[in-house]
Amino acid sequence: MMNKNKVADALRVLSRFIAYAGPALIVSIGYMDPGNYGTDIQGGAAHGYTLLWVVWLASSMAMLLQYLSGKLGIATGLSLPEIIRQKLQKKIYIIPYWLSAEIVAATTDLAEYLGTVIALNLLFGVPLIYAAIFGALDVIIILGLTTKRFRMLEQLFLLFVSVISFGYIYEILVAKPDPAQIIYHSFVPSVINSSALLVAVGVIGATVMPHVIFLHSALTRDKVKGSTVEQRSRFRKYHLTETIIILSIAGAINAIIMIMAAVAFNPSNSNIQSISEAYKTLIPLFGLVAANIFLITLLSSGIASSIVGTLAGQVIMEGLLGKKVNVWLRRFITRFINVIPTTIAIFIGIDPLHILVYSQVALSILIPLPIIPLVILTKNKALMGQFVNRKITTAVASLFVGIIVILNAYLLVTI
Repeated sequence: MMNKNKVADALRVLSRFIAYAGPALIVSIGYMDPGNYGTDIQGGAAHGYTLLWVVWLASSMAMLLQYLSGKLGIATGLSLPEIIRQKLQKKIYIIPYWLSAEIVAATTDLAEYLGTVIALNLLFGVPLIYAAIFGALDVIIILGLTTKRFRMLEQLFLLFVSVISFGYIYEILVAKPDPAQIIYHSFVPSVINSSALLVAVGVIGATVMPHVIFLHSALTRDKVKGSTVEQRSRFRKYHLTETIIILSIAGAINAIIMIMAAVAFNPSNSNIQSISEAYKTLIPLFGLVAANIFLITLLSSGIASSIVGTLAGQVIMEGLLGKKVNVWLRRFITRFINVIPTTIAIFIGIDPLHILVYSQVALSILIPLPIIPLVILTKNKALMGQFVNRKITTAVASLFVGIIVILNAYLLVTI
């Protein structure tokens, strides 16, 4: 009888966890987006397995910061942008912060959008100009179909994450990497020269995404509406579990991308710098099937991360301005901002990926916007109550924020 009761209790906990799950799944796409593809490929091609430890460090940083963001939404019933608006109070402070946060959302979303454009061009042979147009419509269509059925959107993200995950399981089986090298360089830090340091900074910069830190608090806020303190305490545990599981998967995918690049491109093709070059080089090495699966994962990543960018932009605008925004207007604005520079670049013959250089400069300047207030707010007992950070949590989070800000400043100087 006791065994049956334990099984029943375990099934009850599991069903509650599944009912809650979704926020970390959605934001995890921000940690395996086309920007991560680019930096991981460059790192593996140029430096082999040696920067794997950076991927795991960046993933650990992201995991803690996303946990704090989600916990903030659970504890307060407010999103990070909403709380920042309350703290800033005056429009003279709110408006510049909002505009800066919008730049963060736009620059991160640009990488996702370009990933979709490149995948459509390489996978189906769609001319870049038409791929740019379709890439602008994909998010609007998907969000239109799921506007009143958010659970359906979460299930769609489960599909995207599954496609990316199983795609890379296949890729790693085809690549046949050296397990000893993987284990050694996952735990032993090594930066052999200034070039490796720059790539390491790029990996961290591409992993910790400010827009999903804003978004996570809003997603958990919506999950706990009308909940008691006891229920929120249970949700906080579910949130911790989901964040660890899902972001560990995202970290593993990033590591696999770098491992695959190390096997395929180092040292014979160590100058690989772009996704397009990587695809064309993979065909003779691993075959057309493996190369096309690589593009399918990129397409899934691009579409899913674009949806996340649009959701984050809406949360930022509504939270900081304190007004409900027409969702369709917001989606058109987001896409309009990204389509214009990309289309102009295509027309005048510039590789769209060059635009990413300038977007990364903007991102490096603005990355402290969400992460510094997040740590300050989550250690505030008056705001967080029983969910306030432990001292060790605040100390580790502060250390991570310091590392991120310093490394992004270095990237800004050397880019």
